[in-house]
Amino acid sequence: MIRRSFTATVARNETWVGQAATEPYEAAWAGEAIFFIRALEAAVPLAEAVARVQISPDGIHWCDEGTAFGLPTAAGQVTFGRVRHFGGYLRLVAALPPGAMCKVIVALVLKE
Repeated sequence: MIRRSFTATVARNETWVGQAATEPYEAAWAGEAIFFIRALEAAVPLAEAVARVQISPDGIHWCDEGTAFGLPTAAGQVTFGRVRHFGGYLRLVAALPPGAMCKVIVALVLKE
């Protein structure tokens, strides 16, 4: 049996500074998810920048799921975070330190 999978681009060519968040995505059918962040442009200092996965039952009210990972620190780099046992909706939020900037593409890969 082939497992069903789907890739959704939840942020495209977005410039992140300060606090940022992707669009929410309904993923209740999936058993696992991976967020990929690819930097199109990056301005230091990004070493302290962190992305956190959030979950929601309705796509409106959010809480941290517990998965956190660094943002890419240079153009062309990719980082990722894996998630299992989540609710109906997923999104990614990021906190960048003052002076930092990252232009990103974020993909959410879901697998049954």
